[in-house]
Amino acid sequence: MTGKIGRGVRATILDVAARAGVSIKTVSRVFNAEPNVREETRDKVIAAAQEIDYHPNVAARGLAGKRSFLIGMVHGNPSPYYVADLNAGVLDRLRGEPYRLLVLPFESASTMSGKVLAMARSSGLDGLILSPPLGDDPTTIAELTAAGFPFVRIAPASATWLTPEVRMDDVAAAQDITEYLIGLGHRRIAIIRGDPSHPSGTARLIGYRKAMRRAGLDIDPMLVEEGLYTFDSGIMAARRLLASRTRPSAIFACNDDMAAGALFAANEMGLKVPDKLSLAGFDDTPIASIVWPRLTTISQPTVDMARAATAALLALLDDKKEGGRITMPYRLVVRGSTAPPG
Repeated sequence: MTGKIGRGVRATILDVAARAGVSIKTVSRVFNAEPNVREETRDKVIAAAQEIDYHPNVAARGLAGKRSFLIGMVHGNPSPYYVADLNAGVLDRLRGEPYRLLVLPFESASTMSGKVLAMARSSGLDGLILSPPLGDDPTTIAELTAAGFPFVRIAPASATWLTPEVRMDDVAAAQDITEYLIGLGHRRIAIIRGDPSHPSGTARLIGYRKAMRRAGLDIDPMLVEEGLYTFDSGIMAARRLLASRTRPSAIFACNDDMAAGALFAANEMGLKVPDKLSLAGFDDTPIASIVWPRLTTISQPTVDMARAATAALLALLDDKKEGGRITMPYRLVVRGSTAPPG
C-alpha cells in the first residue's frame, strides 16, 4: 500500500493501523499521547499517518476524554501589536498539540468581573490564559480558583495568588529607561502613563518616580499625563505636555503605541525628534521599528511570555504542575528617538 488515500476519501484510524502494522488500540494510544508506547512504534504510527494524510478528529477525542481540546485567551489590551504578539506566542507553543485557541477580547476588566468562569464554561474551554488587566481582578481569580478551573496569568502586577504566572519586572524596566534618559542629560522628563485600569501603568509610573527621586530630580505633576495605551491617547497627552511653557526635553510613554502618538504630535508642532525632544516607549512592538526615527524602548518578551504561559497551562491540564512563577528578562533597546538635550 503506497501513497495517500484516494481523493475525496478521508483516511481513518483503521488505515493508519493497517499501514503501520499495529492494532487500532496502539494507534489510539499514540495519538492520545499515552505512556508506555515504544518510541519505535510511535514513530512508525506517526509516519504512517503522515503518508496517508491522516489527521485525528479532535472533537471525537474530546468526547472520549471529556475534553474539548480548546483553550481561551482573554485580553483587554487596546494595542493590536501587543495582542498579535500574545497570539503568536500561544499559537507557537500549541503547534503540534491537539489544542486549539479561542481569543476572547473584552472592553474593560470591570465589565468582565464575575463573568469569566461562566463564559469559559459556555465556550467549552479546558483552560484559560488571562492577560492584563483581568489577571489582577480579584473576583475573577477567586471565582476560577474556587471552581478549580485551570488558568495561567500573563504579566500580573500582584503576586498574592498561588496560580501559575509569567511576568517581567515592569518597575525595574521603567526605572532603567528613565535612568537612561537622565544619563543623557535630561532633567525635565515627562511620562505618559498607561490605562489606569491596567496595573502595568501604575508599575511603570512607580519605576519612573524611583529613577527621578534617585537622581534628586523634582517630579513636577505637570509632567505626568494619563494615556490609554492607544496611539490617539499618546497624541493628546503629548500635545498637552508640549504646549507647556516649560515643556519637557524628553517623554517616556508607557507603551510604543503612545510613544508613536507622541512622535506624531511632536512632528505636528515642528519639534524634531531627537534634536528638540527625546522619546522613549515600552514593549518593543513592531510599531517601534516602523516609525521614524525608530523608538528607543524596553523590549518586553511578550511572545516568549505567552509561549511560557501556554506551556504552563498545558502542564496544568495534564496534572503535571500547580502554581509557579516565571519572571522573564527585559532589555533596553536604544534607537534614534533619543539623544542628549539640544
